[in-house]
Amino acid sequence: MSDEALEALCPLDGRYRSRTAALRAYFSEAALIKYRVRVEVEYLLALSEATGLEISEDLKLKWRDVYNNFRGAKRCKELEATLNHDVKAVEYYLKEEYEALGLPAEGLELIHFGLTSQDVNHVAQPLAVAECVEAVLAPKYHQVLAALKRKAWDYREVAMLARTHGQPATPTILGKEFAVFATRLEKCLEDVVASQHTAKFGGATGLMNAHFVAYPDIDWARFADKFVTDASRGKLSRQKYTTQIEHYDGLAAFCHAVCRANVVLLDLCKDCWHYVSLGYFKQKVQRGEVGSSAMPHKVNPIDFENAEGNLGVSNALLEHLARKLPISRLQRDLSDSTALRTLGVPLGHSYLALTSLLRGLSKITLNPDLLRQDLDANWAVVAEAIQTILRKHAYPQPYEALKNLTRGHACTQADFSRFIDTLDIKDHVLKARLNSISPHNYTGRFDASPFQYHHDDDDGAGGGGVPDQQQQQQQQSKDATSY
Repeated sequence: MSDEALEALCPLDGRYRSRTAALRAYFSEAALIKYRVRVEVEYLLALSEATGLEISEDLKLKWRDVYNNFRGAKRCKELEATLNHDVKAVEYYLKEEYEALGLPAEGLELIHFGLTSQDVNHVAQPLAVAECVEAVLAPKYHQVLAALKRKAWDYREVAMLARTHGQPATPTILGKEFAVFATRLEKCLEDVVASQHTAKFGGATGLMNAHFVAYPDIDWARFADKFVTDASRGKLSRQKYTTQIEHYDGLAAFCHAVCRANVVLLDLCKDCWHYVSLGYFKQKVQRGEVGSSAMPHKVNPIDFENAEGNLGVSNALLEHLARKLPISRLQRDLSDSTALRTLGVPLGHSYLALTSLLRGLSKITLNPDLLRQDLDANWAVVAEAIQTILRKHAYPQPYEALKNLTRGHACTQADFSRFIDTLDIKDHVLKARLNSISPHNYTGRFDASPFQYHHDDDDGAGGGGVPDQQQQQQQQSKDATSY
């Protein structure tokens, strides 16, 4: 670890620096400066077409190269140290570059023409968010989704004792439990990806006053709409009615969408933690690792715990931003600026949580013996099945009879067999059916077909430990969803 990372105030840039590197291209200080430069460069080119300033194609390429091969972050910070204004520093930096490239002198003052800082920031920052979601965040969320779908398929025949209120309940299928999280996450991700990222581009108070007073014959509203779409390559749309700043309703909706996805994953982390605690999952031991500073035997579910902690931090900040940013005094106050600078932090904690969760999912292996033992030790859970069948056949007070047998008592298969023998039922086939019910086969039906995949597609965070014999049995099964 570098000295810089050791001395970093934020753990995302310190302890977890290597794991969050993918986000720096979008949310670091240098990235923000680069996005501002990109907006200003594209704005000048759009403005040159609108005003008739002629720039050769060769010079346009060189001008765009200022941000395509950006090397001016330090110079911008030097200028800001004197100006005490970050966006003005970008303007002055670009004027230096403009003159150095030999672009038309009459176009120099078109840099930042008629704009307020927020016209630049409120294209640059939502564009950074949109591009980060597309290139980094959404793919990582989808990796987790794919891992959950694989587990839903791999565990599609694994019976498991369910627990409601922490107590033994009707058996379930382990694969179905992962399918629940997969389908929940998939819907949340649709909302994250479909979030509408918007920009503000309308001058000091939203009416492009300076533009119209200088060039009254240009349709500036149409110009601004086209500029935002073109400069963002279709990723942003312009808000038509604004104050000096973007009203952030779209960004708030995005923050809430990410929060909802994270809530699903928080739920998943806690359930996986419990399954490890119950012994249903073992964890692969990494050579050289230590689980406890005092207890040599420990193999702790640290990846699920790390993910849980980071998801909580992320959601706390995202919820604050969603509540804070849409509120601004009159036409604008500055409190949004410092808050918005932190957007990379909650997204960084989300990203870190996803990497930890993927690692945790890849390390768990099934412990089928313990799953079977728990089912065998809880025969009382089939009482529901027996009393339901008796209800179907109009047997009197079946619920009450099963309640007396099972409530507060540890029941065995033999207890149920004796109970069934005492039932006043002449139908031997029905009695045989009642005797055939066990915690292992009273599992309903789970349609796993939407989650089927080829094992060649597994990227390492998939099924994780279905025994070979069980896999063969699954492949031979004609109906993997009937119990």
